[in-house]
Amino acid sequence: LPAGCAAPYGNMAASGASAAAALVQYVVLRGDLARSWPLGAAVAQACHAALAAVHRYRQHPDTGAYLEMGGAMRTVVLEAPDEAALTALEETLKQNNIDHQVWTEQPENVATCLALRPYPKDQVQQHLKKFKLLK
Repeated sequence: LPAGCAAPYGNMAASGASAAAALVQYVVLRGDLARSWPLGAAVAQACHAALAAVHRYRQHPDTGAYLEMGGAMRTVVLEAPDEAALTALEETLKQNNIDHQVWTEQPENVATCLALRPYPKDQVQQHLKKFKLLK
């Protein structure tokens, strides 16, 4: 970095780094789209959702701690079979006050992906256990 510039994610050895290591961001992409859209387009949907969730909840302490992890950030990409499953998950997350962001592709107005803000795994995993890793 140039002289006088701080590292973008601060000091990785700062206090709380071990607690932050337990943070994970879950991203749930529609599997039907992942298999029918070009790979780059599907990946872009997941990226948009993840960034939108981080931006929306940027003031939350867990989001800040997650970003401070830099290269140690952990993201888990899961698969929802279709739009109905993604919508059902969104409803479950709303009912349980789990912070998340649905990415809706425009101008098609199609919900493609959902991302949670970074959370301790044990706080949200029970809501996501029926979804498998995206393959």
